[in-house]
Amino acid sequence: MSVTFFHNPKCSTSRNALVLVRERGVEPVVVDYLKHPPSRTTLQALVASSGQGALYLVRTKEPLFKELHLDAPGVTDDQLLDALAAHPVLLNRPVASSPRGTRVGRPIEAVLEIL
Repeated sequence: MSVTFFHNPKCSTSRNALVLVRERGVEPVVVDYLKHPPSRTTLQALVASSGQGALYLVRTKEPLFKELHLDAPGVTDDQLLDALAAHPVLLNRPVASSPRGTRVGRPIEAVLEIL
């Protein structure tokens, strides 16, 4: 099974989730999303396969989230996708995606749902 893992190597949660995936015998394609940000099209596909809205992928505790007023009422998925594409630091981490769906690894065990 093909699994893509959007990873921040400086994040302990992301590192621990990656270990968990590998312990299950899966070697994912690892993307350091800060060095190689996903395109808006890729982000849109991740949202679609998650079954959630775009906010699911957003790191709402990141100060930039409030600085960009993304916490304002009425912010659309399109606006969130634009912000994620322009500012990859806003991507919650880790994000694992496979043909079975997309999950944010918070808690880290959530990534097991798509293996």
